[in-house]
Amino acid sequence: MTIPTPSDPAAVAVELERLRGTMETGFAKVDGSLALLVQRGDQTDRQLSDHESRLDALERSRWPLPSIAAVIGVSGLGLSLWQLAAR
Repeated sequence: MTIPTPSDPAAVAVELERLRGTMETGFAKVDGSLALLVQRGDQTDRQLSDHESRLDALERSRWPLPSIAAVIGVSGLGLSLWQLAAR
């Protein structure tokens, strides 16, 4: 097989076909990389929403602690005043 000269129209067609194949391969790689990035972004969004829901659940279950401490403090003060008044 002989390599055609650059002025030959067949040579131009061959080179264009090679360039087309190279471009298709490159675009396929880029498409694969973009699909992977989109998948990772979706996974990150799911993890963030899961973490936010877990954090909200923790915050909701934590609210009684300060109020319980306040009730214990007020009851301790009341008990101290009652003992002081009894003397």
